[in-house]
Amino acid sequence: MRLFLSALSFAAVASATILQNGQVRDVVYPDTTIASVADDQSWRTYGPNASEISYKGRWDNKHISWWSAPGLKFGFTGDKVAISFGNYTSPGVLVAYRVDGQDWMFTNVTGNSTHQLISSSTTGFNLTTQAQLPQTLELRVTNWAYGVQIAGAHVSSSGKLIKLPNYSKTIEVIGDSLSAGYSATYEGLSSYAWGLGAGFGNVEFSITAYPGICLVDANCWGNARGQAYQWYHTSDTSPRAVEIYGDNPEVWNFRKHPAADIVVINLGTNDNNTHNNITSEEYLRSYLEFVQGVHRVYPNADIILASLWNGFDPVGNSYAQVGAFIEEIQEVYNHYKQTGFVHYFNTTGIMQHNDIGPQYHPTDVGHIKVASHLMQYIKLNFGWELGATGPEIQHDTLYWNDRK
Repeated sequence: MRLFLSALSFAAVASATILQNGQVRDVVYPDTTIASVADDQSWRTYGPNASEISYKGRWDNKHISWWSAPGLKFGFTGDKVAISFGNYTSPGVLVAYRVDGQDWMFTNVTGNSTHQLISSSTTGFNLTTQAQLPQTLELRVTNWAYGVQIAGAHVSSSGKLIKLPNYSKTIEVIGDSLSAGYSATYEGLSSYAWGLGAGFGNVEFSITAYPGICLVDANCWGNARGQAYQWYHTSDTSPRAVEIYGDNPEVWNFRKHPAADIVVINLGTNDNNTHNNITSEEYLRSYLEFVQGVHRVYPNADIILASLWNGFDPVGNSYAQVGAFIEEIQEVYNHYKQTGFVHYFNTTGIMQHNDIGPQYHPTDVGHIKVASHLMQYIKLNFGWELGATGPEIQHDTLYWNDRK
C-alpha cells in the first residue's frame, strides 16, 4: 500500500494533477490579490480592531492568528469585501473563506497584500431575491504552523460591517497533531476537532492544538514547552512564534473571551513516545495538575478526557488498536470522577487500521468518525442539540465513482 501511495504521489507531482476516484481535484486556487485600496474611494475601510469583526480562536494584540484553524467572521452589506493582511502573515498561507452558508473557497495570501474575497459575481452572493441580510463572511486559516495578521477589512463605500452575535455555547479542544489535523487534506479544517466544533453548527469553538507538543512541560519534537505551560499563552510553539515573541509569549486573557462550556483534552501521544523521555509518573502528575488548571480557568465547564488511540499494530492475522497511557488517563478520570465535571471518552473501536494514513495520523474519514462519535457523546451526555442543517463542514470529502 505504501509503495502504491508513493507511486501516486510521484505521478501527482509529475503531472501537477491529483486524481480522486477518476476525477481531477482542483488544487490551483484563484489569485484574489488586488491593488491597495487606501486611496480608492469606492471602498470603506475598517481597522483590525473594529468591534464588528469577531475573531475566532486565539489572536494576539497585533491581530496575528495562532494555533489551529483560527478565523474571523462578520456581517456586511454592499457588493464587495476585501481583507488586507499585515507583514506578520506567513508567505503563501492557505486560507478558507465563504459567504453565508455556501461551500468553502480557498486562496493563498501573504503579508502586506489585499485580497478581494467577495464580489457581486461570487457564488452565493445574493443567491435569491429572498437572501437573508446581512450576508456574512467567514475566514479560517487552514494550517497550524502558519498564520495571518489582519491589517484591515474593506467593503464597498455604500456598505458597512455588522457585528454578528456569538452562539451561546463554546467548545475548546486542547491537543497536539491529532487535534490540529496534521496530514489531513485541509489540515485544521479536516481535523476531528474542526468537525466537532463546526459540526454542531450552533457553537463557538477554538482548537488549541499544535503538532509534536507534549502535555508535560518539556521539549518535545522541537516544541520548547508543553501544553501545561503553553495553553495559558496566546501563541503556540511554532518557529514564527519564537521569532516574534522569543521566550516571552503573550499571556492569554481568558476573562476577555467567552468561557468554554465543554473542554476536550486529547494529549499524551507525544509524551508516550520514548524519544521525548517522559515517564508515566510525570505524565500522570502533569495531567492531574492540568485538569485542575483548566477547571480553575473554566469553573463551570465539563472537561472530557479522550483516550489515546495511538495507531494500530498487526496482531495475529488482523490488527488491534494500541492505545497509550490507558491506566494513567483512567486514573485521572477516577481522581476527579466524583466532582462531576470530568468525563471520559473512550476512542477504542471508533477507527480501524485503514483510518490511519501513512504518516500515522487519521485520514479525513478517520477524523470524521471521531468527530461524529464525540458529537453524539456530547449530545447524549449534556443534551446539546445538533444545529448544522446544511452548510459544508469539511471540504473535498465528497468522493464519487462514475466509471464502469
